Amino acid sequence: MTRVLAVDIGGQHVKFLLQGETERRRFASGEALGPERTVARVLAEAAGWEWDVVSIGVPAPVVGGRIAVEPVNLGEGWAGFDFAAAFGKPTKVINDAAMQALGSYRGSGRMLFLGLGTGLGASFVSDGKVEPMELGHFPFRKKTWEDYVGEAGRLRLGRKRWEKIVHDLVEQLRDALAPDDIVIGGGNVDKLKALPEGARLGDNANAFLGGFALWRD
Repeated sequence: MTRVLAVDIGGQHVKFLLQGETERRRFASGEALGPERTVARVLAEAAGWEWDVVSIGVPAPVVGGRIAVEPVNLGEGWAGFDFAAAFGKPTKVINDAAMQALGSYRGSGRMLFLGLGTGLGASFVSDGKVEPMELGHFPFRKKTWEDYVGEAGRLRLGRKRWEKIVHDLVEQLRDALAPDDIVIGGGNVDKLKALPEGARLGDNANAFLGGFALWRD
């Protein structure tokens, strides 16, 4: 069996899990974290694990298996970085919301995934095919959706106003995209007192399932 190391890179932590293991490992990320340091830390912290291939979810647009734009909440050097060469193993890179969406998918229909965290992650899965969506940078009011429903917006607005805007976002996307299923995940989903109507709770651990699924077939 091909063993996959799934790495989920976020604005606050880098988390990773080897397929077949039960306990994930992690370390802090942040605005100074670059890709070389990330790979070095993963290799050091994953001592004792052996894997054949790697899946990496990153909070940035990914085109042709490479990061296309520098992540907003991390350091520099990510765009175009060769992770396969750095790890010395075959590696697939995908947007982090897309990786969690793939792991959250129930196998049929059209699913919208929204990740509430440092920013706003979004992805759409239709009949098993995942498509990342850069909705966070769409204009909203005086700024962008991410400025309102991301972590900075939550702290600025307070929980009640922030939660109302999250519900408004989901309602607009439901009307526009007509999904069969809506999943709300990310590190801040537990800050919601109630999920938007028709939505179900995601789980950050699903990012690892998505990373494993990238190598299926």
